[in-house]
Amino acid sequence: MQKKYYLPLALVIQIVLIQLISFFPVLIEDYYSNGLYIYISNFLRIILGFFPFSLGDFGYLLAIVFLIIGYIKNRKINNLSWKDRILKILSYLSVFYFFFNILWGLNYYRVPLFEKLKIDKKYSNQDLLKFTNQLIVKTNSIHTQITSNDSVKVVFPYSQEQVFEMNLNGYRCLSNQIPSFNYEHPSIKKSLFSLPLSYMGFSGYLNPFTNEAQVNYKIPMYNFPTTVTHEMAHQLGYASESEANFIGFLASINNENLYLQYSGYNLALHYCLSNWRFRDEAEFKKLLKTVHPGIIKNYKESEDFWNNYESFVETGFHLFYDRFLKINQQKDGINGYSRFVDLMVNYYKNKNL
Repeated sequence: MQKKYYLPLALVIQIVLIQLISFFPVLIEDYYSNGLYIYISNFLRIILGFFPFSLGDFGYLLAIVFLIIGYIKNRKINNLSWKDRILKILSYLSVFYFFFNILWGLNYYRVPLFEKLKIDKKYSNQDLLKFTNQLIVKTNSIHTQITSNDSVKVVFPYSQEQVFEMNLNGYRCLSNQIPSFNYEHPSIKKSLFSLPLSYMGFSGYLNPFTNEAQVNYKIPMYNFPTTVTHEMAHQLGYASESEANFIGFLASINNENLYLQYSGYNLALHYCLSNWRFRDEAEFKKLLKTVHPGIIKNYKESEDFWNNYESFVETGFHLFYDRFLKINQQKDGINGYSRFVDLMVNYYKNKNL
């Protein structure tokens, strides 16, 4: 067999192996997510965490430049057949697919958090209503402690760099309750692609090749802490968006700082209210009347921000990411973000916030 077929064939073998591995989540959990991945992620965060800028973003930028240059050069080579061009593309994809999975992607196939924490999957409307009302009381209370005025929105007095550091406290406190959420060796960066991310409709992302948590620095500041804790959860190996939302929420509300607590409760309340808007419009309006006007102003701040960047680009990337998640065992796709309401309601079913 000629060498040009090796990597394309390896891609096919990898895809088959990944499909087989997906049937053994306990093995992935024990030997990868809580084994090999721990060493990989810690190593990458220790080595790259010292850099003040995102090496992963810079690497992506270089990759895009080289791909453009390579495309231009290949177009000038008339003797390269369409078959050889396809084999070359498949070779690149094979290498990409291998490093994606070995460095982070296998976490998509680990044991679900529902099972690990023994959380039920089902709940009633009454359970959701009880939890939503608890959230409203808690969020209103923290809002009052910060602003002393229920009609004023919360304005963060901290820089983004300070938030990076302060979020570590939330994870330290959370790990005292759930040791598996222990977070060490921070590598959290403001993304060089924050403007494109805004147009794409994303607040942040984890670079699977460098394990750097990338955060869109343009988003409203009250959203910033929970975006950071969400990406930190991905660094811990929780690939599911709903699980990362849930862990990020827990890390925020367990923080000693009121502003970071507010960010967590505010996020959770937003998802619960959205859930009610879908389930029962009348109940949604009733609940909304009990929320402080200042909190609603924060929601409006976020809505205005995303509306300013709304475009066909966002729709396209959301469709792409939705498909990407479904391929990687996340059957709810991009809607999985909101599934963390299920985790919250059932986690707090027999306890108070």
